[in-house]
Amino acid sequence: MAFTDKIYVKNHRQLSSQLEANIPKGAFAGATLDLLFTGDGLSKLDETTRDRVLDFAEDFLDCDCDSNPYCGHPEEKFMRYVLELRAEGLGPQAIVDVMTDDYMVYAYTGDVLSFLDDSVRKLEAIETLADVDGNGEMSERARKAKRELSG
Repeated sequence: MAFTDKIYVKNHRQLSSQLEANIPKGAFAGATLDLLFTGDGLSKLDETTRDRVLDFAEDFLDCDCDSNPYCGHPEEKFMRYVLELRAEGLGPQAIVDVMTDDYMVYAYTGDVLSFLDDSVRKLEAIETLADVDGNGEMSERARKAKRELSG
């Protein structure tokens, strides 16, 4: 299961009630993305919720692909956002708190920790492969990124 499949809409029931529609709990579920991408029903949301939903759409769904929002770019942007928060020194719980404050989405702390750990392991593999291939520049980039994520 992809990390972004474990990102959930906060106050899911309240949003469904305001929209008078049943939406999935997953923030990157197809029906949720349809709602955000097409803007249907956004006028039914209270101002604070609407602002956060629009921020989410602007920050993650802004893509020129023909298959947007199903092109994979929203998920990539969100993962980059989480990695940037970690590079700023935030721990898993603080990352969850920030994503909740910024976009009204959340994840379980353990899922964030697993994603960060997987990211570090992938960077270790990239570093090793780059060393074997004699690509010092790539090896150093992976080493630097790994240090940023490891804290």
